[in-house]
Amino acid sequence: MRNRLYVVAVTWLCCACAGILHPAGAAAADYKQPPGPLAVKSVLYDWKDVKRDRTVPVKIYYPDAPEGKFPVIVFSHGLGGSREGYSYLGQFWASFGYVCVHLQHVGSDNSVWQGLAPDEVMPAMRKAATLPANVLNRPLDVTFAIDQLDKLNQDDPVFKGRLDLDHLGMAGHSFGAWTTQAIVGEVFITRKGTPLSLPDPRVKAAIAMSESVPKDPKQYVPAFAKITIPMMHMTGTLDDSPIGDSKAADRRIPFDHMPTVADQYLVIFQGGDHMIFSGRPSGKSVLAGPGNRELDPTFHVLIQQSTLAFWDGYLKSDEGAKKWLRDGACKTMLGENASLEVKIAKD
Repeated sequence: MRNRLYVVAVTWLCCACAGILHPAGAAAADYKQPPGPLAVKSVLYDWKDVKRDRTVPVKIYYPDAPEGKFPVIVFSHGLGGSREGYSYLGQFWASFGYVCVHLQHVGSDNSVWQGLAPDEVMPAMRKAATLPANVLNRPLDVTFAIDQLDKLNQDDPVFKGRLDLDHLGMAGHSFGAWTTQAIVGEVFITRKGTPLSLPDPRVKAAIAMSESVPKDPKQYVPAFAKITIPMMHMTGTLDDSPIGDSKAADRRIPFDHMPTVADQYLVIFQGGDHMIFSGRPSGKSVLAGPGNRELDPTFHVLIQQSTLAFWDGYLKSDEGAKKWLRDGACKTMLGENASLEVKIAKD
């Protein structure tokens, strides 16, 4: 059912190790100074879902600690990505006491574009984004992976008794944000006009980066009506989609229409494009996006800090973390680089 490929020890020393610089003047308002207190290891699995005859590759970052039980975060990559992406988040979160499970969604992963000529990449990506099998398999991959994590927690030499699956988070970027939205309970309307919902109630908090938006404004309210968990929504002022027709200004629509039965946060990065969340590839690539990469190191630090506070607040029940998010300290850290809006759940 699962095959461990190899284990790589990674000591998370500091942000500079990952090529991440600190934004000038922000240190005083940081939520928690890197490096995290825990060294980090990683392991690869290729899990086989027999029912779907489908392989689900994963990379798990975990704290290298002799004891302890850690909350779990499942991460879903964007279109054309892989389990190796977004490592600046997986390593960082794990260094502060989380087990981070980065999925790879076969069919909408890097196999879509590898080996293609530059002018063939975008047509292939657009096709992959609309294939019904890719749309359905992504949230099913998540639910399957959570099932596998439960098995690891029961009998795996590394993870037995170490996974706090009662405090499970979900995060994703772009197509991964759509996957996250599906898992937390968004209702989508198919091309045939029928509602589609694939929630997994085991997820207790979520972060969505560059969310998708219903095409029909009449669906804004019903689409999000069943979402009842805390979420952090993240986007940028230049966050137009390289695939499809999603516009940066529309990315806030889920936050605006989310019911206030749970706390909601919206972070908008000034000058941030669609790829700032990804740890965009080096060199010239159509996947890198047109944005100013010089801003990426600053954005990465701000993403790390704000998301860690969110996880601490809602997966570790840390009231101090919630206060940091709500009472001005997070806004101070973000400075002119980003805005923060908060909707607190109604009693």
